[in-house]
Amino acid sequence: MLLPALNQRLRRWWQPRKGLAIAEASVIGIVAALSAVFLKFGAGLLGAWRVHTSHVFPAWIALPTVGLVFGYMAGWLVQRLEPEASGSGIPQVKANLANVPIKLSWRVAAVKLLSAMIVIGSGITLGRQGPTVQVGASLAAGMSRFVPTSPDHRRQMIAAGAGAGLAAAFNAPLAGVIFIVEELLQDLSGLTLGTAIIASFIGGVVSRLLGGGSLHLNLRMIQSSSQFSLPEIPFFLILGIVAGLLGALFNYGLIFSIKSYQRLHISLPLKVALAGFVSGIIVAMLPEYFRNNTGLREYIITSSSSGSVAAIAFIAQFVLTLIAFGSGAPGGLFAPSLILGSCLGHVVGVWEGHLLGVGSLPTYALAGMGGFFSAVSKVPITAIVIVFEMTTDFNLVLPLMIVAVVAYLVADKVMPGSLYDRLLQLKGITLSKVEPTEAILTTLTAKDVMQKQVETLDADITLEETKQAFSSSHHRGFPVVKNSKLVGIVTQSDLTKLANRNLPNNTLLKEIMTTAPITVTPIHNLSNVLYLLDRYQISRLPVVDKRKLIGIITRADIIRAEADHLNGKNITPAPQPEPSYVVYQTRSPSIGRGRLLVPIANPETVGTLLQMAVAIAQERHYEIECVQIMLVSRHSSPAETPVRTAKSRRLLRQAEVLAKKCHIPLHTQIRVAHDASQAILETIHERHIDMILMGWKGSTSTPGRIFGNIVDTIIRQATCDVVLVKLGNYQQSTVNSQLSKISPTLQFNRWLIPMAGGPNSKFALKLIPALVTLGNEPEIHLTQVFKPSESKPDIQILDKAIHQLMRHRHLSSTAFVATPVQADSVAEGVIHLVEQEGFDVVVLGATREGLLQQAIQGNIPEAIASNVESTVILVRGAINN
Repeated sequence: MLLPALNQRLRRWWQPRKGLAIAEASVIGIVAALSAVFLKFGAGLLGAWRVHTSHVFPAWIALPTVGLVFGYMAGWLVQRLEPEASGSGIPQVKANLANVPIKLSWRVAAVKLLSAMIVIGSGITLGRQGPTVQVGASLAAGMSRFVPTSPDHRRQMIAAGAGAGLAAAFNAPLAGVIFIVEELLQDLSGLTLGTAIIASFIGGVVSRLLGGGSLHLNLRMIQSSSQFSLPEIPFFLILGIVAGLLGALFNYGLIFSIKSYQRLHISLPLKVALAGFVSGIIVAMLPEYFRNNTGLREYIITSSSSGSVAAIAFIAQFVLTLIAFGSGAPGGLFAPSLILGSCLGHVVGVWEGHLLGVGSLPTYALAGMGGFFSAVSKVPITAIVIVFEMTTDFNLVLPLMIVAVVAYLVADKVMPGSLYDRLLQLKGITLSKVEPTEAILTTLTAKDVMQKQVETLDADITLEETKQAFSSSHHRGFPVVKNSKLVGIVTQSDLTKLANRNLPNNTLLKEIMTTAPITVTPIHNLSNVLYLLDRYQISRLPVVDKRKLIGIITRADIIRAEADHLNGKNITPAPQPEPSYVVYQTRSPSIGRGRLLVPIANPETVGTLLQMAVAIAQERHYEIECVQIMLVSRHSSPAETPVRTAKSRRLLRQAEVLAKKCHIPLHTQIRVAHDASQAILETIHERHIDMILMGWKGSTSTPGRIFGNIVDTIIRQATCDVVLVKLGNYQQSTVNSQLSKISPTLQFNRWLIPMAGGPNSKFALKLIPALVTLGNEPEIHLTQVFKPSESKPDIQILDKAIHQLMRHRHLSSTAFVATPVQADSVAEGVIHLVEQEGFDVVVLGATREGLLQQAIQGNIPEAIASNVESTVILVRGAINN
């Protein structure tokens, strides 16, 4: 009894309450301040050593070398230990607070702290304030795991840690609180404000006590020289406009820099090392005071130097920051923004002095700091408070407000939205604002919530097959397609109405379906979808794009979307995988009439597939393209992930030997990708593939898939001919020796081709002249399955197919047999015939819908392929989109 009571008391004590929140916020403030002070002094010591080294050795050698070595070291730490520690860190914190699964932990804090210290100390032009925000948030996230409270409470503690980190870096407690409200959490609840104020206040106080203040300026000199008069208002307005324009240009430059580094396709350590090396070269060519970023800022604010010096400093700092930030180096933009703003304000102040002579340069420099900071970060209130708290000069408030607000308005007009949101979008993360429940219907579209996997019926199937589809499926309606275009819809209600008309079972679906169905486009919002569902009293709507069926949406989908929104789930589409990247390729002369693609995945089956590919290529005068896909984690870029290709190249070289022996042009490539099917589709598009030949293991464990994720996607989306091969048991046991030989090892002598009488069989017939060359004295059986009720089967279709095949010169001596079979279903009849006669190969032709359709007595091609021991070849003709 004592132990349960104790556990209950402990759980009650750990519940979210103000006392616990205050204690936790206090500890977070202290820890964040200590980390900020440690970062400041660590970076300062490394920076001082770097400046001293530039005096001992020639600057043009010392500075680039230090930047190169330290940059590589910092990038290696981030890439090897914690990739989330790259960049500014504020976008990661903002995404985490928006419930995006981005990691914040003690490990992130430690790696960020150490790598940022190395980067800043190496002279790379980035600031320490952004990293302290992520460090504070990560430390808070790590501590909150020991407190079993609600997710909302944990988010508030993370936000408090971020605010404490900013307050400690700038020695500005109010700025930390306002930054949380204005940019990160955007929450004005009492608990959020209370914990943020406590953590930021303690962080600022501890930082000041330990000597972590941001600026060591002569405040008396600034306050005595700062002044403001009404005639200066136009100049401060001009300063705000210029700061806004250049701030927007700066943000565009940051995005361009990131994309430029991505095009280099090199690892993060090399990117940061390159940034450090280039920065060191540029700084070595500039005056000596450019080697210390903090000293440069103080020099611009407090000195009375000419405007040309400030202009040069602005240009140099602008370029250096773009070079540094795009590399992904762990460092922030706050300090560079302040330096750029002070330089810009100094230039305007010099200009005003020549015209009026009533203002002071420190006033313009400090107002420019707030203006440029506001334009870049889009947080005007935070910018005003930061500069004010650093100077405590009330004479600056009015000019600071004018410049910061005008700069913000101009920058937001030129480049709308937050810079941090755009940085997240480059990583495939889109933060959706929390909308009112009633606004979900107008903000979400049919594409956002529709079901992309749609079971369809072909327009040419019979009424009996349609009834069987409904009996074996839980769906109450099916879209009807022909040549991948939506042509109608059929529902259970339609079949009920036809029950009294006594239509024959062989009536085609296209004669009884509802033509011209009500549809929606992908951009219709849910409000329009609901209106159509209610207006026409239907339960589902096909989603079409230029008559092409891409999905279906039901009332249940809309209800699920509203429920997900109420539960705080992100219902925006998931980010798409990055394009695949070719890391190895060989090319042969392009002398063929077309190209046949062979994805190489299983070394045990590649021999047979290649021999089939050679036979097809010889008969059609095709070139062969072999591709191997190397999958990498979605957290890493295919273009930047190091891979080992030795094993893959050996397999491709064996394919080259086989193609050379048969005098077939063969191209090879190795692609690094997030998704194998997407990489294959990209290859089909880029290389203008006419046919793809791929293997299938004979079964799949993927729920909702017929042949598996990759094969189903290729069947559905590849526009070229698709040939799917499932090797029989005998072939799978002998394929290891097939790369050096062509036909003798393949026992493809007895062939079976089921004929249904429709247009699908032509796909199989077109492939037979090439494939039968793989056997000795081939014997081709063509069969048609008839119902037991049909006493005299009509074999005219089989005779016509035989005459069509005999037109080929090398098939004139081939033995052809017409074999009609009586069975209740096509699959049952073909499987029984294969078991009875022992055929080596079964060749089935089908449309895309026929291959993927699961409603009609199961899936006929898949059922045959899975239940016979022989090799099965499934053929799907090209799609004309």
